[in-house]
Amino acid sequence: MDRINNNVHAAASPILHAAFDQHLRDAAQHPAPECSAGPCTRVSAAQQEDHLIEAALQPNIELLVISNRIATFDPLQPKTGGLAAALEPLVERSGAVWMGSSGKLGDGNEPLDIGPHGEGKVAKLDLPREHYSGYYEGFANSILWPALHSLPDRMAASAKDYESYREINKFVAGAAFHFRDRDAIWVHDYHFLPLGAGLQCLGVDKPIGLFLHTPWPAPDIMERVPNHRELMQSMLAYDLLGFQTNWDLDNFRACLHTHLGLEVEHGIVISARGQTRCQKFPIGIDPNQFAQHASESLAKQDLYISSLQKKLNGAKLAIGVDRLDYTKGIDVRIEAFGQVLAAEPRSIVLLQIANPSRTEIEAYKDYKRNVESLVSRVNDEHGTDEWRPILYENDPFTRAQLACLYRAARVGVVTPLRDGMNLVAKEYVAAQDPNDPGVLVLSKFAGAAEDFDQNEALLVDPTHPDEIAAAISKAANMPREERIQRWRSMINKLEAYTIHDWSAHFVRELDKSRVGARGTVPISPPWLDQ
Repeated sequence: MDRINNNVHAAASPILHAAFDQHLRDAAQHPAPECSAGPCTRVSAAQQEDHLIEAALQPNIELLVISNRIATFDPLQPKTGGLAAALEPLVERSGAVWMGSSGKLGDGNEPLDIGPHGEGKVAKLDLPREHYSGYYEGFANSILWPALHSLPDRMAASAKDYESYREINKFVAGAAFHFRDRDAIWVHDYHFLPLGAGLQCLGVDKPIGLFLHTPWPAPDIMERVPNHRELMQSMLAYDLLGFQTNWDLDNFRACLHTHLGLEVEHGIVISARGQTRCQKFPIGIDPNQFAQHASESLAKQDLYISSLQKKLNGAKLAIGVDRLDYTKGIDVRIEAFGQVLAAEPRSIVLLQIANPSRTEIEAYKDYKRNVESLVSRVNDEHGTDEWRPILYENDPFTRAQLACLYRAARVGVVTPLRDGMNLVAKEYVAAQDPNDPGVLVLSKFAGAAEDFDQNEALLVDPTHPDEIAAAISKAANMPREERIQRWRSMINKLEAYTIHDWSAHFVRELDKSRVGARGTVPISPPWLDQ
């Protein structure tokens, strides 16, 4: 309860201004200052702004960014997903153009809607109605999404869906040709695996990179994706392929060897199209921003926090924040909480924020019903009319509200079955009070587990509710000194490689790519000739 009521000090250690590829090593060599003599302090707002601008603006190139969706650009609206939070600062400060779906459908002839945002621009396009369902609900989210998360039993789509996926990629390539004079193009995520090939065959001769926010699976899983060889061949049209973790990078190498007979040597694969570099770029956050959000939100005595305080009734608080997606392991997490409550009645409350996602897809509707049924069962078994051990919220929260809730929670529970990174894990750590931090319970199959080891987070198998339950109990009862030690090590890493460093790192590497590394005659992917 004191974690909600107490005034909050600013958190953690100074940002380490080392070169990007030295950041994580420097974090291990330069620990944060001890907090025993008083509250730890972060760098000043001016220092943080200087660092942010330095990272966002270098190298100074005119960039086109392409993703399936575009952020709301409203600080009062929730940011859904790491991609939106990652790219908005880049557009605002570096003059990049961000192109993506308007959220509306058309006949394919509507003009681009181009408007300013900070130093940059946003270009929205209406995707063709004829192919959208097969592209988005079908191939992208009923085939690629489960496959990339190593859940092949969830795959369900038709050959027609792949045709729609190709057609939407062709359409977006044509729209991006409007910005062909930009210095480089940065494409994002699994929606656009073949987009680079489309751009190259339209005559775009600037460096083109793809960053995959999801995991990449092993060869036996990828083999179950229709036209997987064609997809992987088209990906080699990119000059730079970025992955979240070494696990993803190793799996991609294995897939190239198994399915295309190609080898990656010194991070480079040579194909008929030329040279493609494959690298790891673990996405970060802005840790100082989350600490500031937490402090300011608590100082305002947020009404939701005040109401939550009463609902706890003396119990400790745990928090989970996820899209309502079957990859997030929410159902297993709730089962684990039932075990904790059976062993330690009324000891802990879980605030589970589960924002509805892809509600038009049947698998997501089924998962939502299953989660809601499990919540009701645990509450009926372990709660009373006046007290509920699981508080289940479907409404979105702003980033400031989330930061406040993160800081109020003694335990952060991040247990996806598989995840590219999972920025909630990093946000939870960044929002903590350095003098009384909470503990992160983290799936060992989340990308963040490659950044946070077992001496920092409590790593668990997300398919084993008993293992999750044991970790939650340990976290809730962990001594303050151990909590501080674990947190301090994690916050060092977060500050050593922020989201601004991540974006600048990728752009720097993309800027190294030149047309001369490409084959003299681009090989047209089959779908462009149809």
